[in-house]
Amino acid sequence: MALPNTMKGVQLTGHGGPEKLIWNDAIPTPQPGAGDALVKVLAAGVNNTDINTRIGWYSKDVTDSTEAVDPGAEVEAGGWSGALSFPLIQGSDLCGKVVALGESVTNVSVGMRVTCPTNQPNPTADAPTRFLAMGSDFDGAFAQYCVVAAHQLHDVSAAPLTDIEIAAIPCAHGTAFNLLSRADVVASDQVLVTGASGGVGIAAVELAKLRGAHVTALASQHKADAVRTAGADVVLDRSAELEVGTFTVAIDVVGGAGWSGVLDALKPGGRYAISGAIAGPVVEADLRTIYLNDLTIYGCSYTPHAVFSELIALVNGGYIKPLISKTYPLSDICRAQEDFSTKKFPGKIVLVPPHEETLFTEP
Repeated sequence: MALPNTMKGVQLTGHGGPEKLIWNDAIPTPQPGAGDALVKVLAAGVNNTDINTRIGWYSKDVTDSTEAVDPGAEVEAGGWSGALSFPLIQGSDLCGKVVALGESVTNVSVGMRVTCPTNQPNPTADAPTRFLAMGSDFDGAFAQYCVVAAHQLHDVSAAPLTDIEIAAIPCAHGTAFNLLSRADVVASDQVLVTGASGGVGIAAVELAKLRGAHVTALASQHKADAVRTAGADVVLDRSAELEVGTFTVAIDVVGGAGWSGVLDALKPGGRYAISGAIAGPVVEADLRTIYLNDLTIYGCSYTPHAVFSELIALVNGGYIKPLISKTYPLSDICRAQEDFSTKKFPGKIVLVPPHEETLFTEP
């Protein structure tokens, strides 16, 4: 098929509020280089990381929760790996169709429906855990097309899910599956999940139940039913005081003032895995809780290729069903991010870019 010279999409023009997100009808269509694939974006999920990057929350200068950050404050290095280059096309969740290939690509083919990890492993000898973040380190999925390294793409053509559902999986389920894998969650575990009504949290509940674990979830009570539907055995209010020495594993995406209470709630020998800090990145705890109880702490930033491949096998096998609360046209990204930030909606919000053969209707 003939590809257009330009495409429609949203460009982030700097750190700040929603006004920094600019719709552009004439972005040059990217071209795949050697080892790359050009992907037509069918749907793209909304994530905390998109908003965190926009407001510059990843800067070491920022110590507040995401809600407390002043989007008008001057931030020089607000990306995962430091200062960003603007304009930038964000979007770290992708469901798309391969439409063109660069040289030396053999693992995917034109017409294949694909997805990829949000934080993509790119190790070096000096940095074995190095990764590149889609929509931060390189242009992402908030446009009609994007270029992705072909070896990062995974075939989801056979998955019994819609494009919108596939677009809800990479960040939420990829992060959650990696947290559970790093903490080695098994059927005998008693797992605590914080922030359990958000995208990563509700995915962690679903995936922990797939492993047979007993799951206690912390969530706002008006979203408790959705968390129970995902598989939680017990749902506690997010402000509940946790009983000391109750859980073998804690899966945390919240951080903040309640951090020490989560550690206290672990049994001796417990495992704690974290991949988010929306309630605040700077925390305080008693180090004696960690070493006298022989706790293990895992910081989880990216999903290794083998782990993401295992997740995709579950997706293609029909074992995963993400919760989608709302969908929006990509042009309504500001409204979508505003609704996302209210935390009123459980699960995921997904954006759909315009295509000439697609008529979008919002449910």
